[in-house]
Amino acid sequence: MKNLVVIGYGGMGGWHVQHALKSDVVKLLGIYDIDPKKAELAESRGIHAYASFEEVLADTAVDMVTVAIPNDQHKPVVIRALEAGKNVLCEKPVTLSSEDLQDMIDAANKAGKIFSVHQNRRWDVDTLAMKKLYETGEIGEIFNIESRVHGSRGIPSDWRGMKQYGGGMIYDWGIHLIDQILQIVPSKIDTVFCRLDHITNDEVDDGFKLELMFENGCRAYIELGTYNFIPLPRFYMQGMKGTALITDWRENCKVVKCKAWHESDVMPVETAAGLTKTMAPRDSITVDEYECERPVSDVHDYYRNFVKAIDGIEPQLVTHEQMMLDMKVMEAAFKSAELGQVIKF
Repeated sequence: MKNLVVIGYGGMGGWHVQHALKSDVVKLLGIYDIDPKKAELAESRGIHAYASFEEVLADTAVDMVTVAIPNDQHKPVVIRALEAGKNVLCEKPVTLSSEDLQDMIDAANKAGKIFSVHQNRRWDVDTLAMKKLYETGEIGEIFNIESRVHGSRGIPSDWRGMKQYGGGMIYDWGIHLIDQILQIVPSKIDTVFCRLDHITNDEVDDGFKLELMFENGCRAYIELGTYNFIPLPRFYMQGMKGTALITDWRENCKVVKCKAWHESDVMPVETAAGLTKTMAPRDSITVDEYECERPVSDVHDYYRNFVKAIDGIEPQLVTHEQMMLDMKVMEAAFKSAELGQVIKF
């Protein structure tokens, strides 16, 4: 067991605390938050609240800290913790630029401590289902994958809607969706094209449409919307042997797999505008339809791996190289949106 302190007792800080209290690999020593009211709230729940960040750093019993504070504050807090000899798990996005991230990585390497970012949504069951389909080749070579998350409430009315704090949806959900795609498609990126939405917020993006073209020929389309009252499917994947669909993260992955072409036997069908053979539906003679078994997942495996990495038993799952690649994709997305053109990656 490793002794843990959570820095920041807001939404995600509270999430980390709840998981730590039930953990089989970490023991929660307490929290630290600059807001006295949040410290009081923690104490009222029987959770020790450190009086200052300096007190956390000076506590030799602390093995690791989880940083869950606004995005613009990650870098200085992470580096100070690393320099104090603590292993650091940071909430996403790990920071706001690749230059800042390199400084953090350098600090970790100099201190000889484990430093990683909380890409917990690698354990989402919908992502794991898509990853398995890609890796097994069940529907053939994948040439297109689409990932969407749609909501209808805009950006939360807190720091996430303010540029100075690193707000906006690319930094919020976007980093998760980018990281998921890069875990599914094991190819180098060729080009990036992005458009940002400003529907309910003029200061930061409240949605985006991002296209990644990979060197292996696969296209990934990532879309995040916060003003969609009818959401589009969560995942859509096309392969040379079939198509896969996940309508919602709570639903199983549906697959339609082509087993015979039978083009000569296609009968025209009548649509609203006339006859068509091109869009004639398939039948059970030429395709198989089925649902994939739902993957088994435990998000706390991230913490288990982090602790094993501290002990040198396993390499960390979210590596410095992956963190840097995610950051550079976000930077390329912002640049593409600003210039209105495709960016060679």
